[in-house]
Amino acid sequence: KKFSQISELEQLSIKNNIGCFIAPNFSTGAVLMMMFALDCHAQQEVAQVSDTLTIAEKIRHRGITNTSNIFVPKGLWVTGLSTSYSHHLNDNYSIAIIEGVQSEGYTFRVSPMVAYAIKDNMALGVRGTYSRNNLTIDGAGLKFGDDETGTEIAIENYKAVRHSYTVSAIWRQYIPLGKSKRFAIFNEISLGAGGSQAIFAADEPIRGTYEKGYNISLGVSPGLMAFATNDVAIEVNVGVMGINFSEVKQVHNQVATGKRSASFMNFSVNLLSIGLGVSFYM
Repeated sequence: KKFSQISELEQLSIKNNIGCFIAPNFSTGAVLMMMFALDCHAQQEVAQVSDTLTIAEKIRHRGITNTSNIFVPKGLWVTGLSTSYSHHLNDNYSIAIIEGVQSEGYTFRVSPMVAYAIKDNMALGVRGTYSRNNLTIDGAGLKFGDDETGTEIAIENYKAVRHSYTVSAIWRQYIPLGKSKRFAIFNEISLGAGGSQAIFAADEPIRGTYEKGYNISLGVSPGLMAFATNDVAIEVNVGVMGINFSEVKQVHNQVATGKRSASFMNFSVNLLSIGLGVSFYM
């Protein structure tokens, strides 16, 4: 019966002018057994290698900071600059219990950075930050209650000018997005120290306060970057954690003195610290 089936298949093959191949079942099983044996052997080798690795080596084998994809090569200089500016003007503006606001002000901030890639996808550098705030209030009032029995507090001829500066040492780790050579995320850790000066004046005759402060900070700012060209990249970062210690001393009307010390820890997204900048990789 077996040979009759083979003969029948042979005749059909000749009649239809097509090829015919007969493969016994045991050959397919043998191929599958060899594949399973190779896979099992590979898994055993991986397990044996994993048992001999140290904890640090196992962490590196996770591949999160895998440097096989070099995004920022060792020996590269990185320079960058981020700036921001905002301006406001209120003309008889009212909000909630604050009425008749006549004010104008601006905030300016600039932050240059220079770093050197000490390893592939890792850089050390310095960042400087300068900011200036100016606010002038010609008039504003806080009103509580009705016109007859309520209380009203008026502010007139108020002026405030503050500028601050910070110098920070920074460490950056770049993590490419897959095998992309254009997009990557990075984490920047900074340790900085700086100071600030401010002048507040109000009323007629003028009453003034001079303020001087110092601060030390540690911050973490992850970000996203994209190369526009081979040398120029656009970067966006945001502060998500910070530890800050500050001390401020005041002199009021060149007579009375005051002092304020503060410290805080922040473990949330700081929307005020979002930065957009341009960096050059040379």
